[in-house]
Amino acid sequence: MPVRVAEASAPSQAPGANPGQTSRQLCTLLSVGQGFSGTQNVSNMQKEEAWRVNVRIQGCDFDHGYLCGTMEALDVPMADTPVVTFWEGEIVDGKNYTFFTGKWEASKEDDIRHWTKFSSFSPFSGQVDVDGGKSLDLSNYPYIFMRWKEQYFVNVGTDCGLTIAGFYYVCFSCTDGSINGFYYDPNSSPFQKLELKSTNEGRLGFSFSSYDLQ
Repeated sequence: MPVRVAEASAPSQAPGANPGQTSRQLCTLLSVGQGFSGTQNVSNMQKEEAWRVNVRIQGCDFDHGYLCGTMEALDVPMADTPVVTFWEGEIVDGKNYTFFTGKWEASKEDDIRHWTKFSSFSPFSGQVDVDGGKSLDLSNYPYIFMRWKEQYFVNVGTDCGLTIAGFYYVCFSCTDGSINGFYYDPNSSPFQKLELKSTNEGRLGFSFSSYDLQ
């Protein structure tokens, strides 16, 4: 939810995969109620700035490559309260979704430019160039690639000074639950980086504020 600012074939199972273990970690670290906390860099040519960000997973359907959640941005200069958005995600699994977005003003070149910023993507780059990754088996790879698209503001109006026109390219680590992402919107500062770590929020008695999602 940034401030808008004008301005070789991979193997079917990538190195480092650990069958069985990954699926257990997936259920534990990327499941309903799991919280994440960190920052989003929203710097532009005029100013260096980062916001604290909290994310909570609200729903998961891995069979259909779907998940959703809320994102809470704190320290937003033009907002009197933390700004909360609801987002829906696509899991890149080669079955439901590929590495090619095909919407939201993102070209295949934009996709490749963003995915290649994740070192964990490098084993797949050759095959993705060919078919978007349809022929890859990502089920046991220790990283999960996703796109998160914010759908609406939960607690503020659209006049809050922020935009949700773009979306996030996201890489989730099944090993430690960390998340890295890059925001894409042709009309916003490029490559705004999202960095989150998994927390115990919502699992040990501490949770984010409660919001009624319609």
